[in-house]
Amino acid sequence: MADIFGISDSTGLTESGSAIAGSALSTGDLRRKYNFGDRVSELAIAQDPFFRFLSKVSKKPTDDHQFKFTERRPSYHKRYAYVTAHGTSRAGMVTNEATVTAGNIDPGDTYYFQFMTDYKNAGNIGQVRGSSNSIQVGDDGTQPKFIIPGQLIKIPMQGTEAGTTTLATSVGVDDYIVVRVEEATATSTGTRAANKNAIDCKVVVVKDLDTDTNNELGGWGAGGTANESLAGSNTTDAEFAALTMIQLEGARSHVVGNSFGQGSGYPETWKDNPFSTGYGLTQIFKTSLAMDNTTRATVTKYEPNEYARVWREKLIEHKWDIETALLFGSQYTDGNGVTHTQGAVDYIISYGNVFSGSGMGGTGSKSQDDFLDDMSHFLDPRYNNANATLFFVSTDVYNWLHKLSGYMSANMSQLNTSTDSLGTRSQARANWDMGVAGSKDAFGVSVTTFTTPYGDMNVARNVHLDGSPVKMLGVNMRYCSYRPLVGNGLNRDTAIYVGVQTLENSGVDRRVDLIQTEAGMEWQMPEAHAVWK
Repeated sequence: MADIFGISDSTGLTESGSAIAGSALSTGDLRRKYNFGDRVSELAIAQDPFFRFLSKVSKKPTDDHQFKFTERRPSYHKRYAYVTAHGTSRAGMVTNEATVTAGNIDPGDTYYFQFMTDYKNAGNIGQVRGSSNSIQVGDDGTQPKFIIPGQLIKIPMQGTEAGTTTLATSVGVDDYIVVRVEEATATSTGTRAANKNAIDCKVVVVKDLDTDTNNELGGWGAGGTANESLAGSNTTDAEFAALTMIQLEGARSHVVGNSFGQGSGYPETWKDNPFSTGYGLTQIFKTSLAMDNTTRATVTKYEPNEYARVWREKLIEHKWDIETALLFGSQYTDGNGVTHTQGAVDYIISYGNVFSGSGMGGTGSKSQDDFLDDMSHFLDPRYNNANATLFFVSTDVYNWLHKLSGYMSANMSQLNTSTDSLGTRSQARANWDMGVAGSKDAFGVSVTTFTTPYGDMNVARNVHLDGSPVKMLGVNMRYCSYRPLVGNGLNRDTAIYVGVQTLENSGVDRRVDLIQTEAGMEWQMPEAHAVWK
């Protein structure tokens, strides 16, 4: 045996095959203690922070291994659309010119606009930041049916051409006009870059521009071509999906009420369809332990019962497997009928908000300003809030957040330079936008709270994200559930089955125990979840 610790082999221990020859053993060696002490070091880590939270606050049993659910999104704040064509007549509307002639937008003038949206009518499923399945302007099912005669629509305008030929660099809005819809005609032909899923409107101008120079449609690009980018001609789906909320808002026309004359009759109406359905699958997890009865009966050092020791580790292994599946799994049924549940990463990248994680620890540079822009989009109060959101982060992001909040120390040093109520002390506090508010233990998981202008971030380190392309997950715990299969008197949530094989029931001189779980993940409201990668 190699002397890896630098101890002489004078003890007389020798090896013969896989066993040490008894005749070669030294009596002195058998009596040595080697000063082992009375305890053994054990490595313990946080195995399952995501699973722990789900099982404590978001457990919802299902009685079908394929479970369905319904989402409902309100529509009151989603009555917006994008101008994709305009002109002095319906037949003369153009899609390649952003300038609205000043003489045509005086109060009382008649004009024509074409509108498209970027969210589905069924379920009000909308565009989210960076999603690979993002809804694009003019997609099937996005026709803005809420536009009806009598409505007032605010259309953003600007004085200069906005950026380049794509909407991606366009933000500026200098002015707006208000028009009243006289006629609204649905179109259903053409391509997305033309008229498909649009509403053509004859309007009367109610409010004109402050100056005739503010005649560029807000959010459109230079050269008057960005309307085509909105409709999918110049800008790719991925580029459109990467636009910030501020950029999108700059191009949106919103309903701002309605108006009718004295003695007029009842108006036309519209009906939204805020409900959508989805489904999930359960997955069967199994972990077993088999040990022959001779080993079970052998008393071992430190932990006399080897079976009990291994059994404890198998329990941890089982939770570890569930945790990683809930993070990285993909919903799938194979050819043998084996079902797989959908993990957080796969669901959010496919349907939720996707932000750049470059510079959040490691190489690259993501500033506080960049991060707050992400948070302003993700925690938009129309869709989400910080109170129900839990952030799971890799180790390098956990460190990065602490370093990011460390700039506060410079402001804190100012607190003692002035004591006046409106002076330096107050200014320092005003600049104290992000910092560490404290840590707490929740369900055995250490959670650190970071203060931001958009609410407190509750952050838990998750080592399973280390080494993955995912830097951080923002999961709204209201819109996800752990779904164990429970029905007909059977509870398929985690259970231990003792003695599935024994000497008594099989004639085989060993014992096999089993840990089994059948459960899946339910994910709702993708706009309420985010990933940084």
